[in-house]
Amino acid sequence: MEISLGEAISQFLDKSRLKGGIQSLQIKDIWENIMGKTISNYTKDLKIVKSTLYIETDVAPLKNELLYQKEKIIERVNEHFGKKVIEDVVIK
Repeated sequence: MEISLGEAISQFLDKSRLKGGIQSLQIKDIWENIMGKTISNYTKDLKIVKSTLYIETDVAPLKNELLYQKEKIIERVNEHFGKKVIEDVVIK
């Protein structure tokens, strides 16, 4: 059975502990495209641990806005990755 290099890497990452770290790097790269420049500028840190996206910001009104948009954030991130990567969002 032949598989492409991309499929082989994907299968490896699905079984590897590196997966979360790579997804955290990817989310940082795509965050501005998903949420827009303003939100991106006021977001201090992003990381994915297991299936939870952690978003850090010091701006109280933005925290409230992100809490309000939790479902939309989950939908957009999963849509970008083409699979269910996150199930929850925590705003700190």
